[in-house]
Amino acid sequence: MSKPYIIGIAGGSGSGKTFFLNCFLNHFKKEEVCLVSQDDYYIPVADNMTPEENKLYNFDLPHTIDREHFISDINKIIAGESFTKKEYCFGNPNAVPKMLEIKPAPIVIVEGLFILHFRDIADLLDMKIFIDADEDVALQRRLKRDLIERGYSHDDVMYKWINHVVPAYKEFLLPYMGECDKVITNNSHVAEDIIAVTEEISAELKALLNG
Repeated sequence: MSKPYIIGIAGGSGSGKTFFLNCFLNHFKKEEVCLVSQDDYYIPVADNMTPEENKLYNFDLPHTIDREHFISDINKIIAGESFTKKEYCFGNPNAVPKMLEIKPAPIVIVEGLFILHFRDIADLLDMKIFIDADEDVALQRRLKRDLIERGYSHDDVMYKWINHVVPAYKEFLLPYMGECDKVITNNSHVAEDIIAVTEEISAELKALLNG
């Protein structure tokens, strides 16, 4: 197989990155695209933490990611090799992690907060997409997700947002916005807006790959 086309999708917490990604993937057959997500490369420290330790621990720093494993797996996919990876569940005791089988495909999506900060990963990307959202919109999305899906208290979410999430976004992601090929503002709660953008990008990609 010739070298796949690699798309990097970066966005801060609450930017709507996951929704964008799901809409984007809907435009392709399963065998046409594969996803390597930075979230699955967190070093698993949360499993043994008390709730208070979890609240204070800053997961929004580059060293919380097993960077070597992350880039090694990206390079495997580029070389046409499959791999398996245990899903990371953010220390949620009610979640049962799945074993993910990642198979090579003509389009590879690499997504995560630090993919532009990790320059060895950024240099592999053929297209860089930045998902942006106003801070108040992003916070409301983060609150909704963490209170419902991850079982955090309101105080915990706000502590992490102020002390971890926003400073990390400003230091490790925002400086790279200018080098991205596409910057998508995602303040809307109208699904059709994002679907239209992903339709446009996927059509552009298909033309490029079939070209």
